[in-house]
Amino acid sequence: MKTKSLNKNKINIITLGCSKNLVDSEVLLSQLKGNDMEASHESEKNDANIIIVNTCGFIDNAKQESIDTILQYVGEKEAGRIDKLYVTGCLSHRYKDELEEEIPQVDAYFGTLELPNLLNTLGADYKHELIGERLTTTPEHYSYLKISEGCNRPRSFCAIPLMRGQHVSKSIEQIVTEAENLVKNGTKEIMLIAQDSTYYGLDLYGERKLKELLENLSEVKGLEWIRLHYAFPSQFPEDILPVMNQKSNICKYLDIPVQHISDNVLKLMRRGITRRRTYELLNSIREQVPNITLRTTILVGHPGETEQDFEELKQFVKDFEFDRLGVFTYSHEENTHAHTLVDDVPAEIKQSRAEELMALQEEISMKKNQEKIGKQFKVLFDRKEGNYFVGRTEADSPEVDNEVLIDAKENFVRIGDFANIVITSAESFDLMGKLA
Repeated sequence: MKTKSLNKNKINIITLGCSKNLVDSEVLLSQLKGNDMEASHESEKNDANIIIVNTCGFIDNAKQESIDTILQYVGEKEAGRIDKLYVTGCLSHRYKDELEEEIPQVDAYFGTLELPNLLNTLGADYKHELIGERLTTTPEHYSYLKISEGCNRPRSFCAIPLMRGQHVSKSIEQIVTEAENLVKNGTKEIMLIAQDSTYYGLDLYGERKLKELLENLSEVKGLEWIRLHYAFPSQFPEDILPVMNQKSNICKYLDIPVQHISDNVLKLMRRGITRRRTYELLNSIREQVPNITLRTTILVGHPGETEQDFEELKQFVKDFEFDRLGVFTYSHEENTHAHTLVDDVPAEIKQSRAEELMALQEEISMKKNQEKIGKQFKVLFDRKEGNYFVGRTEADSPEVDNEVLIDAKENFVRIGDFANIVITSAESFDLMGKLA
């Protein structure tokens, strides 16, 4: 069957999963282009003859999406529309043997730590001089910056250590250099990401160094917003809070996934924290950083979660009123501690609990957004969509949080620039505004 093999090789990278996977794809893209290879990220041209799928293996839905995507490109290969198909990322790392047996049409599978091997298979060299540099696939004014890899936390339900290995921090110098390079290329906002950002530095320096990292990044000229994601509550380094409060370019924003509040479930989850300590920490954060935006993630349906545990969780969400909240349902992952427990919460109850929490959060978000009407905010504009320019305040991270819309017929802003916006109306998860 005729294929595209007569053409010069063109590589297209497909990314599934979280922002950490996206950064991995950006590093791969940079390495390929550094080897003078023609490569793109999620190109719509359909002219690539080599496909690399960067997979996610976190929970059932993500795994199924990864498998479906692999099978989609297997079909493309069998139809002669592509020549080679490679698979990398978390799913490939965790289930390499099973995938090789079940989907042998893939030319090769690679784990999360096998970038040099993947490059070698493609006829490229791993260029050490490109460490700290990468081509971004996000709009140029914001970027994700990974400060560490892997995780040492013994959470019952989480398979990340199985896919990403133990925690390994980048040096402060390396991260600052990467941030400086991003700023040179137009980045104004960086989102600091890791499996566990509050563990940062413990492996490299013998103590937590997130405070020092934030202080150093805040000195990078041209970096206007620094946003912190995935801050584990247990042993949270509270010394970062005065820094967040004092430095104008560190967003008063914190993504802190509490997962649950019931002592029973927290113990089953092996979270290393209690209900009382969770309340103390969250109240301390709000006291030390006034007007901070707190985002959290909740997990429902963990083995052993009773109706009483869920009622306690609901009351917590009502009482604390997080600014941003996401909910996901428990997935019974093999080789995790929780897999030794009976998955005793039916799927329909997991789903109904998730929906109930999100309905509560919608009410909370509506109330908080209504309070913003008539107030002025600094907004970074990401894109134009239809008749609206769409942006975000300091309280909002890309993709997951609220957005600000202004009518493009009556207002003009440049994409990637900041503007002062007065909020004129509000919905549960969107704000409408106009130029101040």
